[in-house]
Amino acid sequence: MTLELELRELATEIAEEAGRLARTRRQEGVRLAATKSSLADIVTEADREVEALIRARLRTARADDGFLGEESGAEVGSSGITWVVDPIDGTVNYAYGIPAYNVSIAAVRGEPDPATWEALAGAVNAPALGETFTAARGYGAWVNGSRLAVTAATPAGALLATGFGYDPATHEGDIATVARVMPMARDLRRMGAAALDLAFVAAGRLDGYFERGLRPWDFAAGALLVEEAGGVVSRIDVDSPRPMLIAGGPDVHARMLAILDEKP
Repeated sequence: MTLELELRELATEIAEEAGRLARTRRQEGVRLAATKSSLADIVTEADREVEALIRARLRTARADDGFLGEESGAEVGSSGITWVVDPIDGTVNYAYGIPAYNVSIAAVRGEPDPATWEALAGAVNAPALGETFTAARGYGAWVNGSRLAVTAATPAGALLATGFGYDPATHEGDIATVARVMPMARDLRRMGAAALDLAFVAAGRLDGYFERGLRPWDFAAGALLVEEAGGVVSRIDVDSPRPMLIAGGPDVHARMLAILDEKP
């Protein structure tokens, strides 16, 4: 078995275990632990417990690997492999009982910097949906045993998704971005879980996705899913505080990039 497939197998196993724990804690009732960048950007006790589980499982299986997690920060490894983890992506959905949340785990080679790393494997488990999306570089993207493929050209208009930052000061700009993109859209979805948006692009359930201000753990696994499903992922304005990520099938991605990479 190649390294990519080994890492995918491990990511899948741990993501599904972590997803079961997240779902159990959701059923028991959610307790808020803290806020992060704003009052709307919450952390639940489950976020911390799920990340601790993932970190412990990875340390047992691959003690020399590095780790970059949303809740517990970075740990440098010696193997050249780093695990990039969002224990519960879509925390606000999770807290409110909306089933659009997931566990996202990716293994990358190189520095834990999306500008330079090479994503090798990833898993996105959506426990409330009963689905696990997986990918290994060079081996395609899958959900529950079925191979994924992005949509082809959409002359009738693209079904797009986006997300907004938690800081109210950014909302006006995000809404202006939506207005620029809407002429090419059939409709717009706003799900509130970046990894799941990317998984849905890979599965052809969305034609494209764009969002500013994502962190590495938000898209590490999801971006690989899109690429392995035949899509394209770009990051622009990478020197700004809120870079833009754009993902979709080749046609939709090119159209979104032409719009969003042009200064208004």
